[in-house]
Amino acid sequence: MAGLLQALVGASEKAAHIARLCRREEPLFQLLVAEKTGADRNRRFLQDFKTLADVLIQEVIKHDLGKEFPELQGHIHGEESNEFKNGQGETVAVRVCATPGDTAALLLSVLEPERAAAELLAAAVHRDVALEDVELAGVALSIPPQDLAIWIDPIDSTNEYIGGREDVAPVDGIAPAGLCSALVLIGAYDRQTGCPVLGVINEPFFRRDPLTRRWQGRYHWGVAYGDTRLCSLSPPPPRPAPCVVLSRAEGGAVRAALGPLCDDRLRFAAGAGYKMLCVILGLADSYVLSEGSTFAWDACAPHAILRALGGGVVALAGALRERRAGDTGPPPELVYNRPVEGAVGAERWANRGGLVAYAHPGHLEAVLAALAAVPGL
Repeated sequence: MAGLLQALVGASEKAAHIARLCRREEPLFQLLVAEKTGADRNRRFLQDFKTLADVLIQEVIKHDLGKEFPELQGHIHGEESNEFKNGQGETVAVRVCATPGDTAALLLSVLEPERAAAELLAAAVHRDVALEDVELAGVALSIPPQDLAIWIDPIDSTNEYIGGREDVAPVDGIAPAGLCSALVLIGAYDRQTGCPVLGVINEPFFRRDPLTRRWQGRYHWGVAYGDTRLCSLSPPPPRPAPCVVLSRAEGGAVRAALGPLCDDRLRFAAGAGYKMLCVILGLADSYVLSEGSTFAWDACAPHAILRALGGGVVALAGALRERRAGDTGPPPELVYNRPVEGAVGAERWANRGGLVAYAHPGHLEAVLAALAAVPGL
């Protein structure tokens, strides 16, 4: 089982390398954009793009994990369809082939005439990743892979990834937008219960090397299985008054309800995964979203890490229903094995009714108490 955790981290490192590679070639990057349409479109955004990097990263993770752990084959799920439309309007099913040459030939059918770029990507897809992480190597766990399934978000905050802004100044350590909020998210959940048990968040664009000017990344992982709680990070200390991070699209009623609780320490950021990472890192104490605009692949990996740190991610609408009914027990956490009945496409896996991500139960209760008075939630 420690092998699976290492494999998830290794897959995230390969994914981050591909994400950086695609951004490094700016003329090429402009060729890699295809608009999401139909049932796969995230209805919140006027323009929601997928990139070849998105699709390729997802298929690499599926391939590598499925090859090493055959029990997971058919249980590795992602945000993206693996079909990509090339410049001639032809649909190509992006996948990892048996050899770098075969993968390059398939990618060339999308990238024509950029043969060098196709070969560069194929080499990245087939390269071996060596982890030099003593702490991770020492993790010893026993969770049968056949009990688990995987959610992948190959590039969370695709719009920020495409935009590529590097000039966004952070506010108390939280970047309101920009390339740093583009993350690779890989989470494993229990097939039977839907509970998240392993999570890896990779930041491909953490900082630039001052000498080479190339991007450097970092990753975080967490384990929450049975009574086991392990994490690459220490639990963040609680603030007396919580700092809450929101989407800029969050409604005025929610902002008004949370402002007094936070001494007006409301912060704003892009990307659901990045906002949850802010809670994990202690830059914020809670992330509140009142809309159903996040999905299983956004939340599974961060949720597992938050559980490892003593926090979690609750379903906002369900938690408020329980509190208003006088139920003071633990509020319902998100689960990842139940599609929304009657929904189609991406909406099958939407976190309907919003969510609250938290590091400390006391802050969760304070947030729920403040939101209980908001009509319509």
